[in-house]
Amino acid sequence: MKIAFQMDPISGVDINADSSFRLAEEAQARGHELFYYGPDQLAYEEGKITARGHRMTVQRVADEPAVLQPEEVVDLADFDVIWLRQDPPFDMHYITTTHLLDRLAGQVLVVNDPFWVRNFPEKLLVLNFPDLTPPTTVARDLRTIRAFKERHGDVILKPLYGNGGAGVFKLDAQDRNLSSLHELFTGFSREPLIVQKYLPDVTAGDKRVILVDGEPIGAINRVPAAGEVRSNMHVGGRPEKVELTARDLEICKAIGPTLRDKGQIFVGIDVIGDYLTEINVTSPTGIQELERFDGINVAEKIWLAIEAKCA
Repeated sequence: MKIAFQMDPISGVDINADSSFRLAEEAQARGHELFYYGPDQLAYEEGKITARGHRMTVQRVADEPAVLQPEEVVDLADFDVIWLRQDPPFDMHYITTTHLLDRLAGQVLVVNDPFWVRNFPEKLLVLNFPDLTPPTTVARDLRTIRAFKERHGDVILKPLYGNGGAGVFKLDAQDRNLSSLHELFTGFSREPLIVQKYLPDVTAGDKRVILVDGEPIGAINRVPAAGEVRSNMHVGGRPEKVELTARDLEICKAIGPTLRDKGQIFVGIDVIGDYLTEINVTSPTGIQELERFDGINVAEKIWLAIEAKCA
């Protein structure tokens, strides 16, 4: 098959951690042809969805993860699969790429389905499952946020469309910084904030469970660094081996059909203790860590699901 990757610069990926690299590596091993382009090079041109990029071969060489052929412009309707893999921020640029890729529906399999990526951003899809999540409020209004904090004491405050642990704050019951933080966030962004009841279980780790076409295949635990409330590996969280619990499987069973029905083939959910906190559909990570811990080929499982859909 002809596979296109819409992603951030491949020259900067960590070959031992990056999930997009691992997906490309497995595709190449399965005999598929690879094409790479950045989201800035996606375009609508007189009825066609095009991309300016490079045919590529990936390799496990730290300073040269991909060998790129000369730049060319391609019609993306000629491809079998397009991977939507650039990282957030989930801003209007990101949203516009999903609208453009939407125009290929019925011609090309886009993973994950861009219509539902756009309508199911990570911190909003969880609102469909209130019985699985901690108490949560999404608001821009300071009085609403303050009232939530007064009801629940210790809370986590973060940007609604943030990623990688950026801008995440823990505010305890005696904290007096809420107004200042609200002023800071709303001063540079029109986005609402999301506030959740703080879960003390996060000190034992924030579990990333990977689902393929709605089915859980394994998990890694991400333990916060000393003195940190955030467990994201971008900010020093330590990955460790972990097993799926009965509660994890219960959560996956509840959300799996929605993910499968909406074309979300590769998804990473975040679970703290007994609670679902995020459903990551834009550019989930964790493939390589799970492969090392569990000795399984996660990328192969993802490609088997994709190949079955294309067939």
